Amino acid sequence: MNANGPRLPRAQRLKLRLINLYPPFLGAGIRVRWGENGRSADVRLKLHWWNRNFVGVHFGGSLYALTDPFFVLLLMRQLGWGYIVWNKGAEIRFLKPGRGTLHAHFEMPPERVESIRNEADENERLEPVFTAELKDEAGDVVARVDQTLYVRRKPAARRR
Repeated sequence: MNANGPRLPRAQRLKLRLINLYPPFLGAGIRVRWGENGRSADVRLKLHWWNRNFVGVHFGGSLYALTDPFFVLLLMRQLGWGYIVWNKGAEIRFLKPGRGTLHAHFEMPPERVESIRNEADENERLEPVFTAELKDEAGDVVARVDQTLYVRRKPAARRR
């Protein structure tokens, strides 16, 4: 156990690491490192010749891909199989050109998960918004992404 909760079993940690072999991430140059408790992820995107745009900076699609699944995966893992979690929409704001290696940190605090669980249990659905910042090596924010998730409790007949 660490300060952020119990460590994930080895088999679960291995499954999470396999996301680095996901072809769109491999092609974009995205690497993922999961927190030991499965409540966070650190994602890195190095600038390569194959992921530059025509002016020599990170391709905008790669910046979005860097953020796409992580809030969904972190929330799904903590809510469990009794809930549906989808990425409903996103807005990306490019603040400055992305050069070099970019980083983003994703975290799903237990308090936020419980709040979402309680609201999903009481209402038909909810659409929480999460924000991720993509930073360069100097720590400057290159882009900010707001993701809207769709969350609802599964009908009782379909729950596992």
